[in-house]
Amino acid sequence: MVTEKVRAMYTDPTRLRATDPGHVEGNPVFMHHDAFNPNRAEVDELKDRYRRGAVGDVEVKQKLAAALNAFLDPIRERRARYEANMSLVRNALEAGTARARAAAQETMALVRDALDLGYLEKHRQR
Repeated sequence: MVTEKVRAMYTDPTRLRATDPGHVEGNPVFMHHDAFNPNRAEVDELKDRYRRGAVGDVEVKQKLAAALNAFLDPIRERRARYEANMSLVRNALEAGTARARAAAQETMALVRDALDLGYLEKHRQR
C-alpha cells in the first residue's frame, strides 16, 4: 500500500527525463525523505544526484517507500500485538457481560417480587 502511494507521488514537473536536472526544494518526495529517512547520507546523495540528473524518480521513490516501510514496521508489529490482545479483552468483556446480565435479571426478579410489580399478571391468571 505504501509503495503504491509513493509511486503515485507528485515530483518535479519541470523534469521530463531522468537525465534532466531536478529540484529537490518543494519536492514532496524529498520532503518525505527528510522527514522519514534516517539515512542522511543516502538522502544527501539522492538529492545531489537528482539535482545533477543522475537518478530517476523511480529509484528515489523506491528508496522512500523502503524508508517509510522501515519506519512503519514497528508500528505495524505493535498494532498486531494490540489486536491479538484486544480479542482476549473482548472475550473477557463478553463473558463478564453475560454474568452481569444474569445477575441483573435475578436481582430485577427479586425487585419485581418485593414491589409486587407482577400484580396484574398474578390476578389475570385466576
